[in-house]
Amino acid sequence: MVEFGRLRWRCRRGTTELERILAGFLARHGDQLSAPTLEAFERLLEHEDDQLADWLINGQGQPLDESLRELVQRIRESAAAPG
Repeated sequence: MVEFGRLRWRCRRGTTELERILAGFLARHGDQLSAPTLEAFERLLEHEDDQLADWLINGQGQPLDESLRELVQRIRESAAAPG
């Protein structure tokens, strides 16, 4: 089982924008995510900041893993949503 406290801590990144995107997604949607999606989120956080920034902020490239690709898309949509 994935612990939210640990995930929140792992959302801390080198750039404020990346941290806001990841932590914001977890805060808004974490309690609604399935166990496999939370596990994918944890795997996503294993990637380096520059890779995450390309996927989440710059829209460049995408993960090879399908579950990570879907999660990146959900995070990008959440970050682009107003409010």
